[in-house]
Amino acid sequence: MSSTTPTDTVYFITEKSQQTQLFADYISEKTGCCIRTQSPSATFTSLPSGNLLLLIDSDHIGIDALPEWQERLPSEMAKTPIAALNIRNLDHALEALSCAQLKGVFYRNESLDVICKGIHALLDGDLWMSRDLMARLILFYRKYQSNAFRPACGLTNREMEIITLLSSGSSNQQIAEKLFVSEHTVKSHLYNIFRKINVHNRIQALNWIHQNLGPILPNIEAARSLQRQHNP
Repeated sequence: MSSTTPTDTVYFITEKSQQTQLFADYISEKTGCCIRTQSPSATFTSLPSGNLLLLIDSDHIGIDALPEWQERLPSEMAKTPIAALNIRNLDHALEALSCAQLKGVFYRNESLDVICKGIHALLDGDLWMSRDLMARLILFYRKYQSNAFRPACGLTNREMEIITLLSSGSSNQQIAEKLFVSEHTVKSHLYNIFRKINVHNRIQALNWIHQNLGPILPNIEAARSLQRQHNP
């Protein structure tokens, strides 16, 4: 049974043709979503209620044109997930991710069944990317943590993961579950973190995070979400 609701809508951003209409009809039948085919140059009017997904045909919107296209979106669609379809290869995917805030990437050779599964995942708020792309992004997060923050505050990669989860409001038990370690290990790491940043409790640690790391703290939860997503 489909996990989507009748109000789920996918905007397929492409040039209209018989082939794209057949694709849209198939996706609609298999996912239970309302598929609206729309030209890249068209404007959005009277947006439907319910979950939305923007599925961009990269054959009809070049990667370099994505930022400008995103800027033209209505303000009420600022948080709508965007996925790119017909991506050629890993390098093309990385280029697309560097230009646009994509939640999903579908390669040109993806099966229709995989695309349908990915659409369901994206509408449920998950990410959808291939294993090789996830691995590259996770590597980026790890390097970003190490290079950007370790020299400034002396924290290890694991300590940066824990302090990031701490900043999101996670309890010791939740941190332990997310990092697959014991709660005792989390407490030991927190002791070392508090000593390094010269604070005595969680409130002081949160204040230190806000003052020293601010909004550029890397989203470790996003990286771990990437690890959990996979294509069959």
